[in-house]
Amino acid sequence: MSRVPRFAGYVLMALAAVLAVLMRRSAIGDIGPFPVAAVALLVGMIGVMLVFTDLMVRGLYAQVGAAKAREDEGRDGEKESDG
Repeated sequence: MSRVPRFAGYVLMALAAVLAVLMRRSAIGDIGPFPVAAVALLVGMIGVMLVFTDLMVRGLYAQVGAAKAREDEGRDGEKESDG
């Protein structure tokens, strides 16, 4: 499983922070027809969504893996006691 989506999310969050700093310093006011604040919020929210989704999926896979390991361990114990 690749970690590229999470790193892309971190990059988008950093980009949102850079846009916010540039807006605060009045270096940039609009990006096309949109205000910088709207673009920064959108980009930041997409980045957060990517990061949290990746972390939640990894946590779910870890829980499933642990449950399978416990199940396999229980089966091995039953086979040894039957033998």
